[in-house]
Amino acid sequence: MEFFENLEKLQAEISEKIEALREEQSSVLDEQFVIYHHEVFEKTDCLTCANCCKNYSPIIEQEDIARIQKALNVDGKYLFDHLIEMDEDGDFVFKSQPCPMLDLDSNKCKIYADRPQACADYPHTNMKRIKKHLELLETNASICPAANEILDKVHSALGSK
Repeated sequence: MEFFENLEKLQAEISEKIEALREEQSSVLDEQFVIYHHEVFEKTDCLTCANCCKNYSPIIEQEDIARIQKALNVDGKYLFDHLIEMDEDGDFVFKSQPCPMLDLDSNKCKIYADRPQACADYPHTNMKRIKKHLELLETNASICPAANEILDKVHSALGSK
């Protein structure tokens, strides 16, 4: 995929854009990110990429665990023996990447309707107070072509250098 051909150069460009955005007012950033988030995702088909599911494990909250158990029709023991673990930060995550819920042939999620909230919200480009989450945006823009496009549009719209 051309998006990832020169990852080092891409990450440097993303970092420069993020640094420029640190100078902007929080309310302006929130407004711009919401606008471009909707614009980009109107034309984005995540099934052509699924890079987030292939390389990134979401934080799985307690509410997510109950939904996943029900969707898979498994008990908690099975879930924690085979699919979910606690990471070094004390968060629950999937044990493996690509995500065990990802069908690699179709890039579809096996539990899409019951997926973790972090998956539903990804790439978090329309969250409130996004200025407080620029590090997360920096990471996501290097993983997700749509997040990178949103970052580019916001950066251009604000006239950031």
